[in-house]
Amino acid sequence: MPSKYDKQSKTIAFLVFGDVKLLDVAGALQVFADANLVREDSYKTVVISMNGGQTNTDTVLSIPTECAADWLNRRVDTLIIAGGPGSRNASQDVRVIAQVQALAARCKRVGSICTGAFVLAAAGFLDGRRAVTHWESCVQLAQKYPLVRVETDPIYIRDENIWTSAGVTAGIDMALAMVTDDFGRPTALALARLLVTYMVRPGGQSQFSATLNRQFEDSSGRFDPLHCWIENNLHSDLRVERLAEQVNMSPRNFARVYTTHTNQSPAKAVEGMRAEAARQLLEDTDLPVTAIAERCGFGDDERLRRALHRTLNVSPSDYRQRFKVPA
Repeated sequence: MPSKYDKQSKTIAFLVFGDVKLLDVAGALQVFADANLVREDSYKTVVISMNGGQTNTDTVLSIPTECAADWLNRRVDTLIIAGGPGSRNASQDVRVIAQVQALAARCKRVGSICTGAFVLAAAGFLDGRRAVTHWESCVQLAQKYPLVRVETDPIYIRDENIWTSAGVTAGIDMALAMVTDDFGRPTALALARLLVTYMVRPGGQSQFSATLNRQFEDSSGRFDPLHCWIENNLHSDLRVERLAEQVNMSPRNFARVYTTHTNQSPAKAVEGMRAEAARQLLEDTDLPVTAIAERCGFGDDERLRRALHRTLNVSPSDYRQRFKVPA
């Protein structure tokens, strides 16, 4: 599929600063670099900083960079601002902001990864726009820049030509979405397979993993064995009485303790796990929705439809259309 802009390689410039988060840069950078293995000469990539030279990251590694000023009169299709511990200082540096404004004014697309959104906001590019950053920083971004319409849940947001992404690995999702925008979904899907990463997700999908949320809420790990058992028995009767039996507790006491530890009821947890399993089958198989509903313990496709609407606000058929992995 031809490029939406032109047939030349697109130049992607990553602007970094001291104490940049390494994975913010490396994850998305790898996406654009490997896109050239799927579609030859798709992208040229460059990492730039205010002064050029080696720029320290939040790890033991530093990044070689070119001077940002040298790119003011060169073609840059997409400018991406990385995040990290140094993003707050960068957002208060008038030289950095002026450089971002000058570079972005010449780009067709501008984006940020994680707390790089603070730099974009300081430069005025997020005023009146929807935006997202790492979930821990959303409140601070909204308080500091009240003109920005901060959303806490999406993995990335596209508002016209301005893109923002949630924390760290969400930059990979955003980069894959940019590849989709440039060269089409088949190219992005092939690239996602090559990277062995989650298939291309729309920006509206949550930055929160249901499995990760369970582990976070139940930090003690008390119910990890039960969760494993549930995931292997989704088609079974999973009422509270059966779950309580698995952990040798009375149903009443189990329901109380489980809710205290995981911040959700047993029924809600079971529905979430069944919905996750159904999502995987919708992505990876051609099974009819009715068969998926039966296999995952919903009993009928109407209960599955209601569950997906509650958790993802999407129907099974719409989810499959968006995420089905081509054979």
